[in-house]
Amino acid sequence: MQKRNRTVAVIGAGDFIGGEIAKKFASEGFTVFAGRRNGDKLVPLVKDIEAAGGEIHARSLDARNEREIVSFLNDADKHAPLEVCIFNIGANVNFPILETTERVFRKVWEMACYSGFLAGREAARLMLPHGGGNIFFTGATASLRGGSGYAAFASAKFGLRAVAQAMARELGPKNIHVAHLIIDSGVDTEWVRQRRLEALGPNALDDPDLLMPPASVAASYWQLYQQPKSAWTFELEIRPFGEKW
Repeated sequence: MQKRNRTVAVIGAGDFIGGEIAKKFASEGFTVFAGRRNGDKLVPLVKDIEAAGGEIHARSLDARNEREIVSFLNDADKHAPLEVCIFNIGANVNFPILETTERVFRKVWEMACYSGFLAGREAARLMLPHGGGNIFFTGATASLRGGSGYAAFASAKFGLRAVAQAMARELGPKNIHVAHLIIDSGVDTEWVRQRRLEALGPNALDDPDLLMPPASVAASYWQLYQQPKSAWTFELEIRPFGEKW
């Protein structure tokens, strides 16, 4: 493992994609700063990374709170230069339009778009004096398509994509790689498995290759980080080979 003289901040370090991103970067020598709404749920991730010889600092984080985002990223940068910030908050909900309350719509936008703006802005503020960095955003199929029942989620993900695109155009010439990763597939989690069974019937899980392992998403983020600045990707779409699109 390489010397830990750089940090990665994972905002939305959940049990699946976020956790695997944290593990991947820790295994490559990064000190990980991991945040999620309920910090107590980060205990297994901390144990896994430390058992593998990595270093992680985990805490509760409400990404919609500007003060908390500023503090979280500042602490990461003080520990060692903040080299990568990954925004991985989902907020995937499905409500028929007449059942989408004002509160639901606003909360989804705050979680999936507004908090991404805060994270990106503050990461950029810290990276510019270092002369570069990487800011990556997790998108979804809904980033490009508003599906039935997904007015709130799609509008937030459309907005996050626009924030990322504007940031990429502004910050790329300043040596900050901004990328948006669209996950166009169900990710292999227990929740997704149950949803597929309910929607598609008892044979929905017969082909395991139609769900994307969280570790594969983490590998894609690592590939983005490794790209030379002469050939940066802004938007990367990933899906299993059998996914219809």
